[in-house]
Amino acid sequence: MKKTVLTLIIDDIGQRIDTVIAEREKISRSAGAKLVESGAVLVNSKTVAKNYKIRENDIIEIFHPEVQECEVEAQDIPLDIVYEDNDIIVVNKESGMVVHPAAGNPDGTLVNALLYHCGDSLSGVGGVARPGIVHRIDKDTSGLLVVAKNDDSHISLSEQLKTHSVSRVYHAIVVGNLKELSGTVNEPIGRHPVDRKKMAVIKNDAYTSREAITHYRVLKRFHGFDYIQCVLETGRTHQIRVHMAYLGHPLLGDEVYGGNKTRFQTLHKDCIDGQCLHAKELHLTHPKTEDRMTFTSELPDNFKRVLDLLEKTCT
Repeated sequence: MKKTVLTLIIDDIGQRIDTVIAEREKISRSAGAKLVESGAVLVNSKTVAKNYKIRENDIIEIFHPEVQECEVEAQDIPLDIVYEDNDIIVVNKESGMVVHPAAGNPDGTLVNALLYHCGDSLSGVGGVARPGIVHRIDKDTSGLLVVAKNDDSHISLSEQLKTHSVSRVYHAIVVGNLKELSGTVNEPIGRHPVDRKKMAVIKNDAYTSREAITHYRVLKRFHGFDYIQCVLETGRTHQIRVHMAYLGHPLLGDEVYGGNKTRFQTLHKDCIDGQCLHAKELHLTHPKTEDRMTFTSELPDNFKRVLDLLEKTCT
């Protein structure tokens, strides 16, 4: 187990310990908090809470857990690779593929496919070797995401996400016509207080929520539906789905947040495969070269079919 002893500077005094650890170790604040909560951080040889305020002459020791081998099986699953070099890989995920193994989805995931394709060249940030995942998109959402192939890239991309310098542009179809042709939803999102499998806009201080900002613009208006573009300023779980449902315009095909099915959905249910949401553009700074990079992907066939049907029946 690796041990680090922090050398404090004047600016550290009075700061939260999880914040200082995150900055020094170049990890996310949540990762710093987890180190503190797990007992891996000692202040003057004692454990402390993650909100402990650093004092002058504190001796802070960090005991880094050994990186665990990834137990996920590598599987030969085809990947739509948009870009790849020694530091990052950008993939265009198809709808229906889960990003990371979890209960109910032990294999057939993007991580299984990446382990086969990349072998040992995926980052181990977070204490588990080679997952490489920096951000995720939902199972039934298609489109672009970037994966880190080494720890330095993972740290750089995580910081870019934290500071909102990674730009993600989504295309979606919503039920109903939005009141405004463009706008911003700035409403906090947290775990649903009753249904723990869902997220929700949470304004009650009794429940935990985090800032969530979505900018939207109508690309084309149909009778009873809008084809929109969404730009994420934050990246909360189910953010676009929750924000659009909050406005009263859930995504077409969203089984979780969609409410009652429309006549269009009933007539064309065989053409609608999950929510109509696609991560179409990804803008980021390359972790090593520092070049600004832009990636785009075509709408998937099922999304195009729905747009064609709307054009024929709802204009």
